[in-house]
Amino acid sequence: MADNNKIQIFVTGGTFDKEYNYINGELYFKDTHLHQMFERGRSTLDVDIKTLMMLDSLQMSEADREIIIYSCKKSEFDKIVLTHGTDTMVMTAAAIAKHNISKTIIITGAMIPYAFGTSSDGFFNLGAALAFVQTLPHGVYIAMNGRYYHWDKVRKNTKTGYFEAL
Repeated sequence: MADNNKIQIFVTGGTFDKEYNYINGELYFKDTHLHQMFERGRSTLDVDIKTLMMLDSLQMSEADREIIIYSCKKSEFDKIVLTHGTDTMVMTAAAIAKHNISKTIIITGAMIPYAFGTSSDGFFNLGAALAFVQTLPHGVYIAMNGRYYHWDKVRKNTKTGYFEAL
């Protein structure tokens, strides 16, 4: 039986967790920022954070998505927040939704890395995702820009950098 209070957090990488190399100007992965974010946000939520992978979502394969799906199915919790790159999060949401997992699964990310400080939208998106996962019924959702969207009714507008309803 799923624990109704604890929230499972799965980390997959994406811009959310990228670091900036001041020498060569490249973005790279080191470790997730989620622990710092929960501490900085003074969160009292009961969460279980697990890193599944640290990838740019454009490099995510079907095998990687299968790991995400398996992890969502096997999690003992019925509330799941998945951090993910914004470029393919809708594809991952569709892949998860095909499995009709009886849990609330929120996928979120950032357009600007958390490591960039106050210019990052990651902190805001994480907070919104945590609120949505506690209030929405079972299903798969995208949480970006302060809104939530059903997995099949959203797209990333690549011209504006915002998510929008279909």
